[in-house]
Amino acid sequence: MEKFLLSCDWGTSSFRLRLVDLRDGKFIAEHRSGEGISSTFEAWKKVENNLSREDFFRQYLKKEIKALSVETSLDLTKVVLVISGMASSSIGMNELPYAALPFALNGKDASVKIFEANEQFPYKTMLISGVRNDQNAMRGEETQLIGLVDQVQVRLDAKDAIFIFPGTHSKHIYIQDGQLINFETYMTGELFDVIASHSILKDSIDTSSLVESSADNNEAFLLGIVKSADNGIMRSLFTVRTNQLFNRFNKKQNTHYLSGLLIGAELQSLIEKTNSALILCSGSSLFPFYTNAIEVLGLTERSITLPAELVDKAAAIGHIKIFNHNRSLFID
Repeated sequence: MEKFLLSCDWGTSSFRLRLVDLRDGKFIAEHRSGEGISSTFEAWKKVENNLSREDFFRQYLKKEIKALSVETSLDLTKVVLVISGMASSSIGMNELPYAALPFALNGKDASVKIFEANEQFPYKTMLISGVRNDQNAMRGEETQLIGLVDQVQVRLDAKDAIFIFPGTHSKHIYIQDGQLINFETYMTGELFDVIASHSILKDSIDTSSLVESSADNNEAFLLGIVKSADNGIMRSLFTVRTNQLFNRFNKKQNTHYLSGLLIGAELQSLIEKTNSALILCSGSSLFPFYTNAIEVLGLTERSITLPAELVDKAAAIGHIKIFNHNRSLFID
C-alpha cells in the first residue's frame, strides 16, 4: 500500500487522522476527535494493568485506523503511519529530542524516530519531533510550516517572512532564505481561558458570545485592539472590569473587548518588524479576529492571509514531505 500514507496530527487537545494519497496529496478519509495527547496521557495513568504508555497510545491509534479501514474498505495493514504534534512530548507516545535551529523547510532537518510494526500494531510508524531555540519550543507547527511554505513562496516578494499561527500558544515563526531561524510563543489563547475562568474578570464577560458576530461585538473588539497599545496589557486588563461597572459594555461586548486586548498585545511587536512579510495561518474560528486586528494595526499591506482550508491541510502535506526525505528508512 505504498501509494497511501496515514497522517496523524495529534495535539494537546485534539486528534486528527487522515488517509492520504501519496501521489497527489488528496485525502481519502479522515477521523477527528477531542482525544488529545493530554486526555490520553491522563487516561493511561489511570490504567491499573502494566500496559506501557507507548502501547496504550497505540491502542487508540489502532482503533482509529481500523475505523478508517472499515470506512474505505481498504486493508491498511502495511500503510506507513506518520505522527506529528505533542505525541513526541513528555506526555506523549514517546518523548523525542527537539530539532535545533536553523531548520530547513524542505523536511530534511526534521527529527524523527521509526517504530517497527509488530503483531499487536501492524503499522510501521514515523514519529516527528518538534523544534526548539534557547527560550521556546514547539511541536507540530514546524510540520505545518513545511507543508505551507512551498504553497506561499510564489506569493512572497520578501526574503524574510513571519508566519503567525494563532492558538492556545500562538507562534510567530521567523523565516529567512528558506530556513526557520527563530520563533516566539505567545500564550494568548491560554491567558484568555485563565482570565475567563479563574480571575475577577470572569463575572464581567460571557464567553458564549465569541461565536456571535454583531456590529456591537466587533466595535468592542476593535476598541480592545486599540487599547492594547495604550498602557501595556498588565494595566489594560482591569478595564474589562470597569467596562461593566461603568456600563460601557455588556458582558458579550466585553468578551470581545478582552479578546481584542490580548490579540492586540500579541501582534503589537510586528509593527516594528517592517522588513518582514506577515503570513497569517489561521483556522476558521480565529480567522476574523486576527484579520481584523491586522487591519486595525496597519499591517494589511504587508500581510498575506492564507485560506483556512489550506492551513487545515498543512500538517498532512508536511508529513508527505518529511516521509519522502526519509523513504530509505522504510526499505525492508
